[in-house]
Amino acid sequence: MVTSVKGTPSAGQVSAAPGSQTLARGLTALQAVAAAPSGLTVQQVADHIGVHRTIAYRLLSTLAQFRFVTKAEDGRYRSAAGLAVLGASFDNGVRQLCLPRLRALADELGTTVSLLVAEGDQQVAVAVIVPTHVAYQLSFHEGSRYQLDRGAAGIALLASMPPRPGERDLVTLTRERGWVVTHGEIEPNTFGLAVPVHRLPPSPPTCINLISHREDVVERGRDAVIATAEQLSAILA
Repeated sequence: MVTSVKGTPSAGQVSAAPGSQTLARGLTALQAVAAAPSGLTVQQVADHIGVHRTIAYRLLSTLAQFRFVTKAEDGRYRSAAGLAVLGASFDNGVRQLCLPRLRALADELGTTVSLLVAEGDQQVAVAVIVPTHVAYQLSFHEGSRYQLDRGAAGIALLASMPPRPGERDLVTLTRERGWVVTHGEIEPNTFGLAVPVHRLPPSPPTCINLISHREDVVERGRDAVIATAEQLSAILA
């Protein structure tokens, strides 16, 4: 179970080239607020990025000016509507276009499904859908990042790219058959099923990923995930 936002620097880790430290601190503050559903105080933000409270207040005030965060009556800062507008622009609105079918897939199979893209040498979750009527499900945060060579999703994304020297045999096999199942590569005792969503360059490699503790759920859901991937390929073409 993932409970933290991958790729978010923690206190004392904000470093940048000369002239960009303020921007790095502001973005780190924004990530911290966005990852905290109950909001953060100025002091909590200051502690997170390792600066004086006055500096944190200035950063938050600037973010609020651009409507990326808002200060509530309890004094805590929370995400604001500007983030929704900014996020909707990612990859020409790919998340919004895919959500209805991903939701239908998650509810049909009763398990968590996600949409991931390749970004450099990492895989990034841009949408994570938990089924509506299931009491307990594996989940992780949107924005979570993992190395591209790990797990079903990473393999499916690599299979969407041209062959690389020394790539895993499983990547080659996935490129041939169009899907992949792994076990325990990212989360212990967890099965992953991933299917590439075919898109034309310069769109990033994209895939659907299903995760479950139960192998039978993954096997039973394979055809539905393949069908949904084909639908999304047509939508995003």
